[in-house]
Amino acid sequence: MTLIYPPALAELLAKERLNVLGKGTPNAAVHARLASLTIERAFAPQAVHDRDMAACCLAGLWLYHDYWDEAHTVAQDIDTSEGSWWHGIVHRREPDFANSKNWFRRVGAHEILEPLRAEAKTLAAYEGDKLAAFLKNQRAWDPLAFIDLCEAVHAGRSATEMVCRRIQRREWQRLFDYCVQGAAVK
Repeated sequence: MTLIYPPALAELLAKERLNVLGKGTPNAAVHARLASLTIERAFAPQAVHDRDMAACCLAGLWLYHDYWDEAHTVAQDIDTSEGSWWHGIVHRREPDFANSKNWFRRVGAHEILEPLRAEAKTLAAYEGDKLAAFLKNQRAWDPLAFIDLCEAVHAGRSATEMVCRRIQRREWQRLFDYCVQGAAVK
């Protein structure tokens, strides 16, 4: 099933991005739209059922366009599993790997973990880097191991940057879609 986003979200996601593992370069072309986006405007014409999930979407949008500080500001005020996940991604991209792990430990069991594990396995199928071998063999998604792999890429100990970026993209998409569905009126 393909998720249909409300118009404001669809407009901000019209151009697909494959973000770097670090902070990246903010997409100045969308800053004004992001800065003026409220929860209500983001989801119009739908009403919002869960404001925390909607706020998670705003954090995700800022991060999608490489506005690290803004994404962090939004994510740090959301005391939910999904808020912790966004906060963990923000710190992984900072990079502050230890802090990222602290936030991912708060996520707990989540229904998008299994599909993410399966997608990571597929994305890493032809990867020969020994540090990335766990991606092909893990029985459950281990966000802490993924953080370690991103840290190894950052330190130059692993050549799996593109695989990690693609996994990061799928993680972003799955979490964003989950939050969009949770935010809208049921």
